[in-house]
Amino acid sequence: MGLDRRSTLITAEDKRIHVLSNIMQPKLSSWRMDAAEDVKFGECKNQCRPSGSEALPAGIVSTTSSLEMRPLWSPRMPKKKRRHSIEIKVNASTNLFAMAVGIKQKGLVDKMVKKFIESNFIVMLFHYDGIVDGWKDLEWSTRVIHVSAIDQSKWWFAKRFLHPDIVAEYDYIFLWDEDLGVENFHPDKFVSIIKSEGLEISQPALDPKQSEVHHQITTRGRRSTVHRRTYKAGNDGKGCDKSSTAPPCTGWIEMMAPVFSRAAWRCVWHMIQNDLIHAWGLDMQLGYCAQGDRTKNVGVVDAEYIVHYNRPTLGGIDKTKVTSQEKDHRVDVRRLSYRELDIFRKRWKKAVEEDECWVDPFQ
Repeated sequence: MGLDRRSTLITAEDKRIHVLSNIMQPKLSSWRMDAAEDVKFGECKNQCRPSGSEALPAGIVSTTSSLEMRPLWSPRMPKKKRRHSIEIKVNASTNLFAMAVGIKQKGLVDKMVKKFIESNFIVMLFHYDGIVDGWKDLEWSTRVIHVSAIDQSKWWFAKRFLHPDIVAEYDYIFLWDEDLGVENFHPDKFVSIIKSEGLEISQPALDPKQSEVHHQITTRGRRSTVHRRTYKAGNDGKGCDKSSTAPPCTGWIEMMAPVFSRAAWRCVWHMIQNDLIHAWGLDMQLGYCAQGDRTKNVGVVDAEYIVHYNRPTLGGIDKTKVTSQEKDHRVDVRRLSYRELDIFRKRWKKAVEEDECWVDPFQ
């Protein structure tokens, strides 16, 4: 009887432990799952996800794009790649050339586009006169991107169609005017120079014999590859000498033929005001986007130079061919440009005063 009673007690105890185990196991498992989820949530909430993509798994989110055109049908499939092989883009374009154009400057534009295409650039043309079909007879017409909007400036197009995430694949962005001569300019050599010189913002120098030069710093120097400052006597300390540290003496380029690195363009794009289409005043602040010392990272390339013809473009007319029905709007354009300059300066001043966290690196 004693043995049977002990066996009965052991059996009862086993059942009680078994019941408790069944009750506690889900709670323990739930606790472990909650703890794991808390850790996972802590890790995930620290991930920087693009706004609007939070509902998607990170691996499917494509944050950038490019301007490379794709075929409508599948090209011939390449041979099957080996496992772990690296995909190499053959002759991939790594630089972008964009320009606002009108049909009246077709000859100059043709010469420029040919040079940049030969150097394997992606080319994008902004048609401010709305005429696109007039370019179809040029052999490169189908190889470039055409965007058309009537009477819009280069900077209006750039703000809307050259978002940094769209041009993120390109090392350098060339954003030029159409009235330039490139007989002595070679895009690939120019890129090689600015890379070796560490220039984040640059421009080719102007040939002083053939160009209309508005600023001395843009004039070509015959004895140098690159120059970063100009020297000019002036009264009341307004001249430029070797001790100058600010634009327009150093850290400055003109806006007719600017070239930006990828990082510099991301900054400059944000500084372009959506409603100020002529971008006057932007040149004096470009140094803030130079990724460091503007006296070193902004420069004019003498070895590769261009000609500035200063031909009438957006809003202007050729005075040698003017008719009684045409009106030259260049005066109106300049008037608006000065008004925008005043607005931009006031906005900059206000932004500096209101942003308590911003520190001026050049003060």
